[in-house]
Amino acid sequence: MRVLGVDPGLTRCGVGVVDGAPGRPLKMAGVGVVRTPADAEIGPRLLLVEQGIEAWLEEYRPDMVAVERVFAQHNVRTVMGTAQASAVAMLCATRRGIPVTLHTPSEVKAAVTGSGRADKAQVTAMVTRLLRLDAPPKPADAADALALAICHIWRGAAAGRIAAAVAKAPPARSAAAVVRADARPAVRQEHRP
Repeated sequence: MRVLGVDPGLTRCGVGVVDGAPGRPLKMAGVGVVRTPADAEIGPRLLLVEQGIEAWLEEYRPDMVAVERVFAQHNVRTVMGTAQASAVAMLCATRRGIPVTLHTPSEVKAAVTGSGRADKAQVTAMVTRLLRLDAPPKPADAADALALAICHIWRGAAAGRIAAAVAKAPPARSAAAVVRADARPAVRQEHRP
């Protein structure tokens, strides 16, 4: 499976491509950052993010796209830019028919380091180790994008297998149907001589 991880941001949008499968060695196919000028208007910045992500999708042709789920921050301006960049990434992938999955920051940290409270340095160190890189990916947005891809390969594949198993299972009777079936009065037959 090839996954493009996207760490959304308006000034720096991290992108990283990882090939792999659960239980097998992972391999980085590419990593980078889509940048936009902080002093530009929002429209042209979003267009630059779109063009950058489209270029990555075209070059690497991932099977899946994993995007960091936007979480509430105190700085509304920052969270708005992050949400807008996230939406652009989801739109680009969906336009091409590529499935998109969102992962929370703590989910990604837990998948990569074993702790949902890991800091950026710990995530970067584990990404470097898991992908057997000679040097840590920089900036941190690039390392976070690779971490998202790794998280999806490990967690997303398991979630997909569970969903497939549930889809194949026979439909379960609802609790209400069971209660109704058990609540029917027993029919007593009398035999007259």
